Amino acid sequence: MNASTELLVDAFDRIREEVEVTVTGLTPDEVGTRVGPEANPIGWLVWHLTRVQDDHIAELAGREQVWTRDRWYDRFALPFPPEATGFGHSTDEVEALGAPSADLLIGYHQAVHERTVQYLGKVNVGDLAEPVDERWNPPVTLGVRLISVVAEDLQHVGQAAYVRGLLRSSAD
Repeated sequence: MNASTELLVDAFDRIREEVEVTVTGLTPDEVGTRVGPEANPIGWLVWHLTRVQDDHIAELAGREQVWTRDRWYDRFALPFPPEATGFGHSTDEVEALGAPSADLLIGYHQAVHERTVQYLGKVNVGDLAEPVDERWNPPVTLGVRLISVVAEDLQHVGQAAYVRGLLRSSAD
């Protein structure tokens, strides 16, 4: 591993830590509560950020997603196809996620985190400049794709933490 990949591992470690802090101890009601009619609940936010990370890392690594390989899809029992990551979900689809348990959300995220760190251990600094998506101009490099996953995940775990704060402060 090199300094660049060590920084990426640190970023993904921080996301994992924030997911655990945000979700641990939540009741099913809190996991599924929408603080506004179209607001995303904590459960959906954490599921979505984990699905995005799983989807993107699996594609980069040329491997099957943890979601299907380890049967997390079956454990969540969602009314979506296995390839769904939450991008473009309607308010009804967000609602359909329901309120998965905190343990289920943390377990899936932990499994994806382990796969992410494993993958990053094989990435060399030179790999980060390699194009991975030619549909864009300029093409998206591996480094840019990984940073976009970090940014997406941090945004959503921050939103989930904010919702937790709203729910817990209103309960006091």
